[in-house]
Amino acid sequence: MAHATTDEATVPAADGRIPGRRGTQTRERLLDATAEMLGSTSYRDLKVVDIARAVGTSPATFYQYFADVESAVLLLGQRLAEDAHELTAPIEEGNWAAAGAYDAALTLVDAFLDFWRSHEAVLRVVDLAIVEGDRRFREIRNKLLYPVTKALTAVVELHSRTNGRAVDPAAQAAVLVSMLAHVAEHRRGNEAWGIDRDATRHALAETVRTSVVGAA
Repeated sequence: MAHATTDEATVPAADGRIPGRRGTQTRERLLDATAEMLGSTSYRDLKVVDIARAVGTSPATFYQYFADVESAVLLLGQRLAEDAHELTAPIEEGNWAAAGAYDAALTLVDAFLDFWRSHEAVLRVVDLAIVEGDRRFREIRNKLLYPVTKALTAVVELHSRTNGRAVDPAAQAAVLVSMLAHVAEHRRGNEAWGIDRDATRHALAETVRTSVVGAA
């Protein structure tokens, strides 16, 4: 479900007005409908009239808040990027000491899998737009994943010093975050190939654990 931020409360609608309470509620309903319909409709095929109809309003009302479908999806993506804390928390709060590292890694893996499952439709559009060279959507992905990479870099750096391992913490973290995002994005395909979800979780967790703290 879309969630308005404090800053958005003062952001003008497409027609220049500052939405009031009812206007904000209407905008949220339109965003919720957009996100839901992306789950069953191709981004390129999604029409303003379909979104408006889904919430019982008119295309004219949609255009009061968004210039086009892309503008609504862009806002949904920007909001996702603000939820990076859901992915950094398992790193910052986890016990990465040798005895607890596997559990910390598994918690991080589950956070990625759950995040991508919850926001799959919007994240798919973000990735599509990045492939097409849209820098706005690339900034969204960077804003989402950079804090995760930074937090993981700190953990890898700490353990590389402790264990005397000659690794580049930033490179190690960047590879791990890319791996987690990629597997989370393609989990449906893996499951279609008969790869068990639980087996995937544990394979990822073991890879993360080893990369962070070294071999047992």
